[in-house]
Amino acid sequence: MSQPPKPTLADLRVEIDRIDAAMHELLIERGRVIDQLIEIKTRQGGGSAFRPAREASMMRAIAERHRGRLPLDTVESIWRVIISTFTYIQAPYSVHIDVSGDDARMRDSARFHFGFTVPCVQHVGAADVIQAVGGSGGDLGMFALDGGPGAGAWWTRLVPADAPKIIARLPFVERTDHPAGLPAFVISKPLVDGGAREVVLESVTLDRWRADVPGAMRQIGAEAIGSAANGMGLSLLVARPGNIPADAVSEALRSAGGADVRATEVGAHADRFDASALRKRAN
Repeated sequence: MSQPPKPTLADLRVEIDRIDAAMHELLIERGRVIDQLIEIKTRQGGGSAFRPAREASMMRAIAERHRGRLPLDTVESIWRVIISTFTYIQAPYSVHIDVSGDDARMRDSARFHFGFTVPCVQHVGAADVIQAVGGSGGDLGMFALDGGPGAGAWWTRLVPADAPKIIARLPFVERTDHPAGLPAFVISKPLVDGGAREVVLESVTLDRWRADVPGAMRQIGAEAIGSAANGMGLSLLVARPGNIPADAVSEALRSAGGADVRATEVGAHADRFDASALRKRAN
C-alpha cells in the first residue's frame, strides 16, 4: 500500500493561514458575545466587569488542558490579554502601578497580564496607587507584595469599608521561571460579587511581636506576609484560608500572647495554580 505524500512547506503554510483565520474569526465571535453581555448588564443595572473567581477558574482550566510545544507562558499571556481587553471593552479602565521598587519587572508584569490596550498609569508607592484607585471610576491598582522598608503598613489604607480591596494575587500560574514572576497584588474598589475567597487577607494590629506568633498562625494555615510598626504597636498583613472562621487569626494571636488584637478584612484572592505539577505529569 502506497503511503500518502508528505505535506510540503507550501501545504503547511496554507494550513497555518487557515488556523490563523479561524482564530481571528473566533475572537470576532467572542466580541459579539461581549456585545450581548453588555446589553444584558445594562438592562439589569450594570455591575462590575471584574470577575476574579471566574478569571481564576478560566486560567486554571487553560493551564490544565495545555499540551504540546507552545510554552505555557505564551498561552497564559495570550489569554490574560484577551480577558483584560474584553473586560476593557465592557467598561474602560486603567491600571495604576507602583514603580518605586523594581520598576522594570512591574511594567513587565502589568503588560503581561493586561496587555497594551488597557492604559497603564505609573505611581511612586503603594499608597499613591491606593489613592488613585479609590478616586477613580473603576480602575485597578497593582503593586509588589514586598514594597521595601519605606512602604510601611500600606494595607491599613485598605481598612475603611469604602476603600479599595485586594482582589487578586499575581502571577496566578505559579512557577520559578515565570517571565512576569514579580509577586504582586491587584486592588479595586470593593466588589459586590464575583470575588475569589480561597485566600482572605486581614490587616491586624497588636501590641508587639512575639516568638510564638508564627507557630500559632501556622496551626490555622495562616501566615504574616507583611509587618510594620505603627502608632498602635505592630501592624500585620495576614493571609489565611478562606474556609476558616473570620475570628481565627485574632484568636490565634491572642493564644500566642498578643494584646489588643484587632483584625479587619482587606481583600481576598484565588489560590495560585502550581504549574510544577504539570511538568511532573508531562514527564
